[in-house]
Amino acid sequence: MSVELFRLDGKVALVTGAGSGLGREMAIGLAEAGADVICADRDKGWVTETVSIIQSGGGKASRILFDVTREEEIAHLGRAVKSSHGKLDVLVNNAGVAPYPKRLHEVDTADWRRVIDVNLHGPFLVTRAVLPLMLEAGAGSIINIASLIGLGGFYPGFPVSGAAYAATKAGLSGLTRQIAAEYARDKIRANAIAPGWQGAGTRLADHFKDKWSAQDKERFEQAIMAGTPMGRRGDAKELRGLVIYLASDASSYVTGQVIAHDGGWTAV
Repeated sequence: MSVELFRLDGKVALVTGAGSGLGREMAIGLAEAGADVICADRDKGWVTETVSIIQSGGGKASRILFDVTREEEIAHLGRAVKSSHGKLDVLVNNAGVAPYPKRLHEVDTADWRRVIDVNLHGPFLVTRAVLPLMLEAGAGSIINIASLIGLGGFYPGFPVSGAAYAATKAGLSGLTRQIAAEYARDKIRANAIAPGWQGAGTRLADHFKDKWSAQDKERFEQAIMAGTPMGRRGDAKELRGLVIYLASDASSYVTGQVIAHDGGWTAV
């Protein structure tokens, strides 16, 4: 049956930033489709909770702790995954940060470098570390989590994102396409998901939204609703289906694509 194409039984998937938000939801979705999920995060408490949620639902999951910006922690990642699971079929580069939104002339160099380090350099390091496993297996699916902010600028009269975030997410889309071109003949696919504005369930902007006034939050919500044809934010759980599709044989002829998951934001 065609529906079996979406099953991930026997596959091993690694999800970075799996301790919370989109990463947690995607890890849960992959496990529900039958994958053995390696949940990666730098926060032991959060990632342990994700593993517990998956296991309590009857899924297979384990944790691994590392910071995507620390090359010395990732250098032996491929070896560790091979030792624990024997292979790697799917990689989801999800770990990311969003700085306090400012216009470009106000951005600190340290903030700029931090965002690039996590959002772009991190996926490079992790992908480089595990590609030999996929080459050895003769197949693989790499899924990078980009953003609609990397597809087009957005400034509704006040800062809601930032140049650093936009640059890294656009760069991640370019990295995705290049990986797809370089490894297509090795049967390793690379695609990106560009999520739109997410509602509850993500901690990406928690560190600065608490600093906003009620008026700022209202203006922000109005700007999002005005630009989203569906008239609502996305639910993190709604990403499960798309990540399962890209990880599975159902998308066997799909590579080098950046798929917007944005309620129609990029359609208008």
